[in-house]
Amino acid sequence: RHAREHKDTHKDICDSVHTAFYVDNCLQSLFNPEEAKQLIDRMRDLLIQGGFDIRQWASNVPEVVAHLPASARSESCELWLNFKGLDSQESTLGLSWHCPTDVLGYKHRPITYSTVTLRNVYKVLATQYDPLGYICPYTIRAKLIVQALWSTERGWDEPIEGNLLQSWLEWEGELSHLQHVTIPRCYAPHNSSNVTYEAHVFCDASEKAYGAVAYLRVIEQQRPIITSFLMARSRVAPRKQVSMPRLELCAALTGAQLARLLQTKLTVPIQSIYLWTDSTTVLQWIQSSSCCYKVFVGTRICEIQELTSPEQWRYVTSELNPADDITRGKHLADLTAPNRWSHGPPFLLQAADTWPKLPTEFPACNEAELRRTAFCGHASVSPTLLDPRQYASLDKLIAATYRTLHGAADTPITAAERLETKTMLLRSAQTDSFAEETKALQTSHPVRSDSRLSMLSPEYDSLTGLIRVGGRLRQAAGLDPDSIHPIVLAAEHPLTKLIIKTYDDQLLHPGAERLFAEIRRTYWILRGRQALRNTNTNCFGPYTIKIGRRREKRWGIIYKCLTTRCVHLDLLPSLDTDSFLMSLRRFIARRGKPYEMWSDRGTNFRGGHRELQAAFENMEPHLKEQLATQAINFCFNPPHSPHFGGAREREIRAVKSALQVVQKDQVVAEEVLLTALIEVEGILNSKPLGYASADIADPDPITPNLLLMGRRDSALPQAVYGPSGTLSTRRWIHSQVISDHFWKRFIQNYLPGLQLRQKWRKSTDNMTVGQAVMIVDSNLPRGLWPVGTISQVFPGTDGVV
Repeated sequence: RHAREHKDTHKDICDSVHTAFYVDNCLQSLFNPEEAKQLIDRMRDLLIQGGFDIRQWASNVPEVVAHLPASARSESCELWLNFKGLDSQESTLGLSWHCPTDVLGYKHRPITYSTVTLRNVYKVLATQYDPLGYICPYTIRAKLIVQALWSTERGWDEPIEGNLLQSWLEWEGELSHLQHVTIPRCYAPHNSSNVTYEAHVFCDASEKAYGAVAYLRVIEQQRPIITSFLMARSRVAPRKQVSMPRLELCAALTGAQLARLLQTKLTVPIQSIYLWTDSTTVLQWIQSSSCCYKVFVGTRICEIQELTSPEQWRYVTSELNPADDITRGKHLADLTAPNRWSHGPPFLLQAADTWPKLPTEFPACNEAELRRTAFCGHASVSPTLLDPRQYASLDKLIAATYRTLHGAADTPITAAERLETKTMLLRSAQTDSFAEETKALQTSHPVRSDSRLSMLSPEYDSLTGLIRVGGRLRQAAGLDPDSIHPIVLAAEHPLTKLIIKTYDDQLLHPGAERLFAEIRRTYWILRGRQALRNTNTNCFGPYTIKIGRRREKRWGIIYKCLTTRCVHLDLLPSLDTDSFLMSLRRFIARRGKPYEMWSDRGTNFRGGHRELQAAFENMEPHLKEQLATQAINFCFNPPHSPHFGGAREREIRAVKSALQVVQKDQVVAEEVLLTALIEVEGILNSKPLGYASADIADPDPITPNLLLMGRRDSALPQAVYGPSGTLSTRRWIHSQVISDHFWKRFIQNYLPGLQLRQKWRKSTDNMTVGQAVMIVDSNLPRGLWPVGTISQVFPGTDGVV
């Protein structure tokens, strides 16, 4: 952070701190001693300001650190400066740096142990630190021994015997030569501006190992070409047998990764990179498309093509490939002297036109690695949407439609995709219900005057492709856009029924009026009230009554209005069609004729369910025939589905609970039972439909009795105002609250109903200035029709006068 704060004035020092510091060592190479001396002084001055006293300075040129105080120089460098004959060794990142000769060496750290075990083998291997991979031809032999040890499934402390023990002792005995292995720190002994740097990466593989090694080729005019070792990587082949072409491909991938690492991390500016392999099969693969091959080969070809370009790859024979030393292994003593491994193949010292050439004849392509050919066709068709009648909720329909359009394995649906899928379903529903109107509105033509949509002045939403209500509220301010222009739907379409069910579930079954008002905020359902208005009916019992000295059974029947939540109870002498029809006639005479009636099949009762089931099965065809003449739609719930009539089932429970309190287990007369049912009906219809406030000043809550009889229940509290001194204020506040409630209900329920256009549904030509018209004046005598001329017109925002 201290260096970043002074980046503007000390940019070179900031770069050195970020790139040349490794843990607690600073390693940096410069072109001349004077530049290195200035960098040290400026870095020490800057960092000491932040409390960082950098010490232990050393250099291969004594003049660079000779001016520093003795406390700032390293001990070995101090001895070298004072006693020229001493061998100065600096510890640098686990290696040994010999300053006078400017070479990097390895440290030998002997490990003593009594028995050769797997644990001790790993201890010895852990002492070998090789950041550049220079001794990997030697260490690969130890890796192969460890792989063979693991294949024998031995324990960590189990002694090693046989050939593996002999191979390990032979390998460990060569560690004494490790201190004689050196690497030149400097890539080139001279520096010039007219120097070209090339990186050459060689790859090779065998049945046991594979790897890659990189060299730097330095080209300068009037000077011989120089090659230097850069870096190497080695890998042990998998225990599972892999074909040689695949192993060669793995070696090529290792070389491509090594080339990318050198390109991004090496501070020397590399003008070009060449990659060499002795496998013509790999060269063919790299020049081909990765999608043509199986997964193992295809993925590695793809990664190689991402890291390198096919033009960078060249062919080299196995005899000239230095990466062959990785696959075959070398003795440590062979690495102490200059050889092909340390300086690269001899042809790198020559001109490029003398390098190995690609063979003119390639071997036949390995068809075992090719993918099986398969025909892949694409057909573009318009999506066929699912049938809404097959789904129980709108959410399930949207999810299934999305999976159908995008595939079952696609990502989870997002909010935008859900809205798009829902819009697509709405467009399909409007096309099914208003096919002719949709075509007319899409071409900017008006709908026919006898169309179901003519009263709504429909408009086509070009953004969503939906038909919306034009209506008479275009200029209404403060309303939601969806309330002004709701989406038009047909009541009989299955999607409309799913939307109604979704709203009803979300609002926790609020009643038809509330449900109708909420739906009107977004959708305009034709004949919407009829789609929501229905009556539930159900039978319960039987109850035993006493007539004289005999006993008979009676059944109770409950009618519940799903619009007002009113309950009507009656008594049936038997479960036949005539008894039910007589009860229905009494219900209609007292309460009015319902539009739709729903009933159970009687299979969900515990007591007497067999009788109810048989009776309802016999009554069903006759009831539908009789009620059809009264324009009442009679529907039965599916068998074993009491949840379809949850509203009335809850009321039946309340009726039974009340009768249990009143009647207990007594056998009463029919008149007593009927009276008890009527009293229970009054109790149920006295329940508030909303929240009953504890404040006496609040208005009385609405009950079903208030909707039926138009008067309050005597048992409910009345609104009481305060003393006369505050009466005017309280009444004014109360009137304002009532006005606010009225305005809210007016906005939600009444105002959307004004969308309907009762007249002027057919478009005519606009009246223009100068047009002759007849004038209607109620003050003139009958039969007198004066004629006038239009002098000015006032068109609306839609251009219509």
